[in-house]
Amino acid sequence: MTQLNTPYPASAYLTAFLKQQGFEVFQCDPALMLALKLFSRAGVTQVADELETAQKKQLNPIVLRFLQQRTAYEDTIDMVVRFLQGGDQSVAYRICQDDFLPSGKRLDDAIGQFKGAAAAFSDPERVEPEEDALHWAFGSLGIQDRARYMASLYIDELADVIREGVDKNFNLSRYGDKLAASVPQFDPIADQLAAKPTLVQLLLAEITKGLAAKFKPDVVGISAPFPGNVFAAFFMAREFRKLNPEVKVLLGGGYVNTELRSLKEPRVFDYVDFVTLDDGERPFLSILEHLNGKRREETLLRTFVRKNGAVEYIKGSDHDIPISAQPAPDYEGLPLNKYLLLTEMLNPMHRIWSDTRWNKLTLAHGCYWKKCNFCDINLDYIGRYEDQAADLIIDKMLTMMDQTGQSGFHFVDEAAPPKILFAMAKRLIERRVGITWWGNIRFEKTFSKPLVEKLAASGCVAVSGGLEVASDRLLKLINKGVTVEQVAKVAHAFSSAGILVHSYLMYGFPTQTVQETVDSLERVRQLFESGCIQSAFWHRFSATIHSPIGRNPERYGIVLHPPKNITFATNDVEFTDSTGVDHDALAHGLNKALYNFMHGIGLEEDVRFWFDTQVPKARVQKQLIAQAIL
Repeated sequence: MTQLNTPYPASAYLTAFLKQQGFEVFQCDPALMLALKLFSRAGVTQVADELETAQKKQLNPIVLRFLQQRTAYEDTIDMVVRFLQGGDQSVAYRICQDDFLPSGKRLDDAIGQFKGAAAAFSDPERVEPEEDALHWAFGSLGIQDRARYMASLYIDELADVIREGVDKNFNLSRYGDKLAASVPQFDPIADQLAAKPTLVQLLLAEITKGLAAKFKPDVVGISAPFPGNVFAAFFMAREFRKLNPEVKVLLGGGYVNTELRSLKEPRVFDYVDFVTLDDGERPFLSILEHLNGKRREETLLRTFVRKNGAVEYIKGSDHDIPISAQPAPDYEGLPLNKYLLLTEMLNPMHRIWSDTRWNKLTLAHGCYWKKCNFCDINLDYIGRYEDQAADLIIDKMLTMMDQTGQSGFHFVDEAAPPKILFAMAKRLIERRVGITWWGNIRFEKTFSKPLVEKLAASGCVAVSGGLEVASDRLLKLINKGVTVEQVAKVAHAFSSAGILVHSYLMYGFPTQTVQETVDSLERVRQLFESGCIQSAFWHRFSATIHSPIGRNPERYGIVLHPPKNITFATNDVEFTDSTGVDHDALAHGLNKALYNFMHGIGLEEDVRFWFDTQVPKARVQKQLIAQAIL
């Protein structure tokens, strides 16, 4: 499971490349297939039937509420899914009726929050006390948006029911992530694979059987970009092998690239034949050449195999395929009209992530900055930087637009290089190519107001970037290369041009004090108040073994506590900070504040208001951001 609004790009990249090399290739999205099986009349009935046999007294209140409204869920689910797929917009009027959707905790909670906001931020002389809270949020003309929000919470509620009553590992955007995240041994995954399958897993087995029968593959490549994809990857690999013992299975993806670089566990190869690291094009091609008798196994590239019962890593010497030589991603075979466009938050930046289908494209390989000390800058996907010409990028876009019929692009770079963005914007305007695009940036001084306006004219609607700790002392320690005031100026330039700005935030960085955390929240409050950013998210800092901090922890005042006997995954490492601050105790306050800021609520409050525990008063100049953007 990943996002349900758009395909993860790995298969589209590899499909295009392997077709270019003359192979017959098919791709599919089993996560979407599984979601559509579960979120259907038949799926809801299967879930309800299984729950009906359980001991009622042991059921979660969310599950009991679902069972009480079972018929309503069965009768509405197919209509809701069609609406979220964009295929039946008339359903919006039914969804917005009071009694159409079964009631759920998520929607009840959302209405309660809107009621509070409406009461606090409306003119008391104009708003009647009984006014519909969702009407306050969406107005009389926002039928489609209101329905999409209500339908999304309805889907979330069903996902909660499945997790609480049917399969504890199930989430809407991940599956069993705790089984795989930096687990030193393979045992948790092996134990789950050996356990009695859940309804979710039985459906996934049906999907695998159908794919094997339809395509009859000789080779299956599975990308596991995140921990929440790993268990299902091994599960499907096992099912493919059961159906055809001769099939060869490859495993790669972002999770493998970061967590399995020191793989020693031979049991992995009871399920897969090859595990590849970093960019998949050349290693995949080398394996196919080997399977076709054109290459010896010992000449493979960045590939783990099992030989004589032990894991062997074959480093190889072939060069990767330059990004400029790779074709445009190929989406053939993916049902683009079946993805669910979810609106789970009213924040406009979050909607860009979740309720629109985007063509995914990489402008440059790696990161042009590659200096942040918390980042895995030693790994290939960040450390090896290659760019490509603006016209070549645009040609790839046109190819993708012809295939998908959609002109929206998400540039998936670690940080889009300003030089490429400006050149691309210039050529898009000159070539009169109309697109809509967004991507991740660094808040560089280069992004001046005139140049940002040119980006907007070329189709840019949103950017995201890292402010991280929102503290100049800590930003310097990170080697981020920016200051808070610089971020404010750049973010304001984007916002002034009508471009939405999302900021990645971090707390719990080594040596960060409680005072600095409170001060960071105050700076973030001012950024929202001044209209510099419209969205943000707090991440808890984690030390990774591939980052400069993980390699030299003593420089940052921390002591690592790596697990022993690592044979499977390792990336995040537990550590002790010399400050002794309980950063987890501050997390709820930070997240609560941010959620409200993104809805325009509580910006006038002293930031201490959001914390459950006593924290010091912020020591930040009240007009810091306002003066920075003058």
